[in-house]
Amino acid sequence: MNQVKHRKKSVRRAMSVRKNLFGTTERPRLSVYRSNEHISAQLINDETGKVLLGFSDMGKESSIKGTKIERAKQVAQEIAKKMKKEKIAKLVFDRGSYRYHGRVKALAEALRSEGIDF
Repeated sequence: MNQVKHRKKSVRRAMSVRKNLFGTTERPRLSVYRSNEHISAQLINDETGKVLLGFSDMGKESSIKGTKIERAKQVAQEIAKKMKKEKIAKLVFDRGSYRYHGRVKALAEALRSEGIDF
């Protein structure tokens, strides 16, 4: 499959997931981005169109090491810490065009184990 077709299908899958999700102040939307090597997550308030907080396993502020699944779990723990500081306990999980499998599932389960409700 060429890149253009793959990107179109990916966008279509993401939109079919996202059409039923809407982040508010009380329950922001957690958007997950997964590349071949890294994973990142952002909390988004769709009412105002602003990103409340985010974290990734790449960049200067991150010292996360391990396998890809271990890094996804650590990203979830960091997001949970930031959410607790902001007093956010609930969210809407937006997996995008990714299947609920592997790193995306590990991130979601780690968030649940930290006490975040979705």
